[in-house]
Amino acid sequence: MSNEHLLIVEDEPDIAQILRDYLIREGYRVSLLDRGDQVLDFVKKETPSMILLDIMIPYVDGKTICREIRKFSDVPIVMITARVEEVDRIIGFELGADDYICKPFSPREVVVRVNAVLRRTLKKTSDDEVLSAGPIQLNRASRIAMVEGNELNLTPSEFEILSLLIGSLNRVFSRTQLIENVQGYNFDGYERTIDFHIKNLRKKIAIFLPGEKIIQSAYGFGYKMVL
Repeated sequence: MSNEHLLIVEDEPDIAQILRDYLIREGYRVSLLDRGDQVLDFVKKETPSMILLDIMIPYVDGKTICREIRKFSDVPIVMITARVEEVDRIIGFELGADDYICKPFSPREVVVRVNAVLRRTLKKTSDDEVLSAGPIQLNRASRIAMVEGNELNLTPSEFEILSLLIGSLNRVFSRTQLIENVQGYNFDGYERTIDFHIKNLRKKIAIFLPGEKIIQSAYGFGYKMVL
């Protein structure tokens, strides 16, 4: 992964430097920004492979940046924040974040997450690897998902969840199984973030299949897809 370019948007110099040092040791190219009004132009020009984005960044906050990036890019975004309230996590995922890390955190944990997300996002697939079920078609090579001929605007995590569910219709996946299959890792307390991704997937699919509940809950356990 040595050719992958990561962008860290963080205004606390010590944290930014620690993350930069750890990720450079992993072989990544790393750029640093410490203010939000520089991010969109940088992303459009440099097209980084992943963004680690602090929420409380000066000039333009991280939530606004995430929302604006999702209008033109599906680059993986990991939100970084000192705020741990559930409402903040929900808002972050609804805006299209792929992951959420709360300060203080272990730099090694961040490296594990970055490696896992990039392995998932960049893994090669054959051009004819297409999954179809009912009105949904998913092409893993182009990473395009269609519902009734309409393209879904999915984050990398949402795409992988849909791919897993559509590949095993009617099978119930626990939250732990989903996070380990989709993200490639698991940490205590992280399974509940699957609920946010599922909520977003349901909303996006419902635009084209109103009233149809094709992603169903298995109470207290996980989720399955029914078509």
